[in-house]
Amino acid sequence: MESLFDSAARDNTPEPLAVRMRPRTLDEVIGQRHLLGSGTPLRRLVESEAPMSLFLWGPPGTGKTTLAYVVSNVTKRRFVEVSAVSAGVKDVRAAIENARRELGMSGRQTVLFVDEVHRFNKAQQDALLPAVENRWVTFIGATTENPFFSVISPLLSRSLLLTLESLTDDDVGAVLDRAVTDERGLDGAVTLRPEAREQLVRLAGGDARRSLTYLEAAALLADDVTVEVVERAVDKAAVRYDRQGDQHYDVISAFIKSMRGSDADAALHYLARMVEAGEDPRFIARRIVIFASEDVGMADPTALQVAVAAAQAVEFIGLPEGRINLAQAVIHCALAPKSNAVVKAIGAAQADVRAGLIGQVPPHLRDAHYPGAKKLGHGEAYRYPHDFDHGVVRQDYAPEEVRDRRYYEPTTHGAEAPVAERWAKLRAFLRGER
Repeated sequence: MESLFDSAARDNTPEPLAVRMRPRTLDEVIGQRHLLGSGTPLRRLVESEAPMSLFLWGPPGTGKTTLAYVVSNVTKRRFVEVSAVSAGVKDVRAAIENARRELGMSGRQTVLFVDEVHRFNKAQQDALLPAVENRWVTFIGATTENPFFSVISPLLSRSLLLTLESLTDDDVGAVLDRAVTDERGLDGAVTLRPEAREQLVRLAGGDARRSLTYLEAAALLADDVTVEVVERAVDKAAVRYDRQGDQHYDVISAFIKSMRGSDADAALHYLARMVEAGEDPRFIARRIVIFASEDVGMADPTALQVAVAAAQAVEFIGLPEGRINLAQAVIHCALAPKSNAVVKAIGAAQADVRAGLIGQVPPHLRDAHYPGAKKLGHGEAYRYPHDFDHGVVRQDYAPEEVRDRRYYEPTTHGAEAPVAERWAKLRAFLRGER
């Protein structure tokens, strides 16, 4: 049976599928609903004659170039694309000068789109300022990095900043479905099996362009696209992993238990399975942060710092680089000494509260700053610890109902050993046991 490659050769279609399927109107754009509603800046730009400047910030494949192209197409403005990877100041100035000439001669406006604008140095960004300030062009800059760190303040302050979000699985699936049936795409020439569609969605990782590139590669091999065809086309074995089903819960459970068991190799294996299957890296990061307090706790207080830093790094840079930060946190937590004393302590305290062991706050600990508090005896006889040796003074802190309860029972593992020794002395002194 003839493959799509043969028909494509006859049709002499040079453009990649991702380019052919680029939306022509805002209504054709899939995803980014928060930017496309009535009254949003993008809608106003399309409906208005006035030029404006935008920065589109988001992960790869979320539609930054697409939105710039749609604005140009719908408003009938010239579309000029400059890549910050290869263009210099001379190229920028030439593009601006051509836009000014076109505006003066025909009145036609130009959309100047700068892809990866964060790669421009200060001099190159400065070259854009006159065009933005005088509105010689509608400037749209696309960046995958935080523009507050990579774009000069004068340029950023003169532009609107719009943040794009990674596409959902449903969004990517809709992109694939449209490409299979649309006459600009595969025009029904291939059959995309449900399992293969699911695999393409996972491999895409929220990147619409990547999903179409993989689909096109698979369609070049066969007109019946199965998981096996996708594996051959992309050279990547399918990871059997249902993010809504048993595999999701089984793998994350094994991941946590491997870290708890101090097996860094096993934990990294499960991390890799989740990353390769397209699991949300923020979900993974959240589990590591929880683990750092629940299973490591005071045995290594730095584990929480590492876990939180990894979570912030994932938010900041995303995948694929974020996998390195996750791996570092996994290794740190897996090899750290373990203690569940923190989670047991808060659990015991909550259990008492739920059982009604609450009691009144001791009068000397109550707030004494508002008018009339002293008349009620609030704050009287409070002993300020800093006025005493070692910053510790014996007095009642807990309500009478729980005065003898013990919640935090530290282990002698890792850094918690000296904590346990100090807490034993403090508890004995505060409760008059010595």
